[in-house]
Amino acid sequence: MDYFTEKYPFKNKPFAHQAAYLHRFWESREAALFAEMGTGKSFMLINNAAILYDKGYINAMMIVAPKGVYRNWYRSEIPKHMPDHVPYKMACWSASARKAEKLEMEQMYQAVDDLRILIMNVEALSTVKGMDFARTFLRVTKAFMAIDESTTIKSPSAMRTKNIIKVGKEAAYRRIATGSPVTKSPLDLYSQCEFLSPDCLNFDSYYAFQNRYAVMIERRLATHTFKQITGYRKLDELQQIVDKFSFRVTKQECLDLPDKVYTRRDVELTAEQRRAYDEMKRMAFSEFENGQLMTTNNALTQLMRLHQIVCGHAKTDDGTVVDIPSNRIKELLETLEEIDGKVIIWANYRRDIEGIYHAIQKEYGMTSVATYFGDTLIEDRQQIVEKFQDPGSDLRFFVGNPKTGGYGLTLTEAKTVIYYSNSFDLEVRLQSEDRAHRIGQTSKVVYIDLIASGTVDEHIVKALRNKINIASQVLGEDFKEWLI
Repeated sequence: MDYFTEKYPFKNKPFAHQAAYLHRFWESREAALFAEMGTGKSFMLINNAAILYDKGYINAMMIVAPKGVYRNWYRSEIPKHMPDHVPYKMACWSASARKAEKLEMEQMYQAVDDLRILIMNVEALSTVKGMDFARTFLRVTKAFMAIDESTTIKSPSAMRTKNIIKVGKEAAYRRIATGSPVTKSPLDLYSQCEFLSPDCLNFDSYYAFQNRYAVMIERRLATHTFKQITGYRKLDELQQIVDKFSFRVTKQECLDLPDKVYTRRDVELTAEQRRAYDEMKRMAFSEFENGQLMTTNNALTQLMRLHQIVCGHAKTDDGTVVDIPSNRIKELLETLEEIDGKVIIWANYRRDIEGIYHAIQKEYGMTSVATYFGDTLIEDRQQIVEKFQDPGSDLRFFVGNPKTGGYGLTLTEAKTVIYYSNSFDLEVRLQSEDRAHRIGQTSKVVYIDLIASGTVDEHIVKALRNKINIASQVLGEDFKEWLI
């Protein structure tokens, strides 16, 4: 253990649980890292690869992650955590790469002494072009391959799952990393573990695995019969098997983590959002397909309109709210798959709150979510808070407007707070953060901002994190810089 706490030249000193993971698994051919969001699983994977590179066991690293996460590895995680003594070249996959990106990608095939790092979004492995690039990269290197948020390959019938398992066989070392490997049922484990190695679970097929751990009854529907899963069995046995090749980390166990951990999820703008955003940024108006106009006459209103567009809607000059196709709710649902326990979701606009409410109901059930905003009846508000604070209640998701619910409430059952969209007011942000982080909280709290890169979304969050009041900031010259 001393080697990973005192002798190895980390760029950043590892927390105790990070050193423990490296001590146990750094040399393993395959391992599962079940680390809750905010516990630093990227640090563990990056330094695991660095140690293997130092020993001469690998010369490349391949990270596969969801769209909302993968560019963050390139932009932030690798530069922040890769030890200074490790020389590396890095490329971020793009199907329609610009000249500089193409050059970086071409360098991945060149035989060099540097550690070559390829970062791909999981969706790319559903395409022929993406598969060909990944397969060639792995065949010309000795690679450490990691699937970040590995629940994205939990479905055994999905094309990307089949492709990733197939291409993963070319890697010298394999890792899966996720906060919660079981999002809907214990059967979620099969494909994730199959990527690591067929020997991990030691079943010939998914159906053999299902027959062992699922309770099924035969049902008849019209002209055919089918087997329906009614429960699960032998889960203690399954846990013992998985424990042999996995490392589990919860925030509650990590006593040396900071009390507040901040992270982000990138949301890609749709073509419709990009067009409306660029028009509003350039000319302070946007025209929609039905001829409705949205114009602004001052900086603060323009900022709000831009922010509405990245959230997926806009209010036109005649007061009509127009929906714009958006990836935001999809990204929120993918984020929730990685999280255990109760979650607060703050959203700035009524339209967003209603959309989030219906999407979560559809995914998690009618009683799993409640809203807390201006339209919530006064007599219902205390009951919602009490249900959310009850560990045995079905109410798992609290979706609120931070101006309505961000003051005075105690919501310490939540260990995760997601900002679907932000208020422009610094006080509102600080107060809403403290609904979970206050007396009665027994764990670390993770704050996740959904951000559309390269938009005012990004600047707003940066300003809030730096304790800057945006309403004042945008009335000065800084707003022009944001737009540029």
